[in-house]
Amino acid sequence: MRLLILTICLTFFTNLEVFAQTKFTLKPSQSMILTGKGPGQDGTKNPYFGEDCYAIVKNIGETKFSIRIQQNGKIIREITFLKGELKKVKLLKEHELYIDPNDKGISKASIDYQKINNKENNSFNN
Repeated sequence: MRLLILTICLTFFTNLEVFAQTKFTLKPSQSMILTGKGPGQDGTKNPYFGEDCYAIVKNIGETKFSIRIQQNGKIIREITFLKGELKKVKLLKEHELYIDPNDKGISKASIDYQKINNKENNSFNN
């Protein structure tokens, strides 16, 4: 019986480490850094800060928005998210992730982070 309880607890706590989710609502004039500057400066807590990971971004609002990946002030990539769209984006440890709302309305986003499993095929990289 103790083994069963221990197994359930380990499964629960292991799954908590795999994802860290945050939901955002942004007004048209707001822009926010989500991760990359470090604790106290980031809009989300990335449990994989300092290592390569995936950002899983979903548009949970009615208007489109975009994310921006930067490194040392240089924009590396911009990705637009339409209503309901979900994308998994690879972030290298030195990347900064920003969210830029649509200027025509309130934007809502859900952000998760996932550790990169070295055994998986990393071809799913929007």
